[in-house]
Amino acid sequence: MSLTAVAKRPLIMGILNVTPDSFSGDGLMMQPDYVAAALDLASGMIKDGADILDVGGESSRPGAIPVSAEEEIRRVAPVIGAIRKKFPAALIAVDTVKGSVAEAALEAGAAIINDISALAADPRMAAVVAKHGASIVLMHNRSDAASVTHNATVGGEYQAPAYTDIVEDVKRDLMQRVAVAKQAGIADDKIILDPGIGFGKTVGQNLALINHVDRIKALGYPVMVGPSRKSFIGRILDLPVDERLEGTAACVAVASLRGADIIRVHDVKFMARVAKMAASAAKS
Repeated sequence: MSLTAVAKRPLIMGILNVTPDSFSGDGLMMQPDYVAAALDLASGMIKDGADILDVGGESSRPGAIPVSAEEEIRRVAPVIGAIRKKFPAALIAVDTVKGSVAEAALEAGAAIINDISALAADPRMAAVVAKHGASIVLMHNRSDAASVTHNATVGGEYQAPAYTDIVEDVKRDLMQRVAVAKQAGIADDKIILDPGIGFGKTVGQNLALINHVDRIKALGYPVMVGPSRKSFIGRILDLPVDERLEGTAACVAVASLRGADIIRVHDVKFMARVAKMAASAAKS
């Protein structure tokens, strides 16, 4: 499957959190046999329409405790290997900022690195991606782990730094990371951009980025959007994380109308339908 090909609908990336502390409460490490639980979830997501499975072993929620590379590999590598064995054609991503984790995941069967630091967290990451010819998601992220607030309903939120123009600033920052990727030998057709919804943005800035996905696409790269269950939805609707299905659906619909290429979500079946319908409406 080509990530750069123009699709009739956005590709759906299903989230598999192989962690005990996911912000959405779906961390698979709480299960007695987390590999079997992850395989069951992956199977259901594929049946429900997931095009990509995104396996993550370290929570990126505000206030999460970092884990070692060794622990992260222990969590994700067996899951990726099990998915690859049962579903040989599955397209698997790994959500990590560590080069050693990316290497282990690629060797286990992953094909995409989803790096929320856009190659900034680990200087080895770009070389690993280039060596394996993997695809890379470069996510915009100016969030500061030390600048987090908590709300009883909404949960943790990264505080937003100053922006002059949120869309133009994000575009400029992303292209700087693209330059780093290309300098390391990562091919143009392996690069995917993510505006970083929920990472150091205000409610209004998150909404603006979703509503202007087309301006980010104009940079010439596929765009992935990940609004699923995030705190800005909870803030608008005054709802906890387990009641954000409709809010997520609204964001998925707008992003799909604006031309998003990949939608990263927890609720695959529901959001696949929303994305397909919205993308169809956009083309009518």
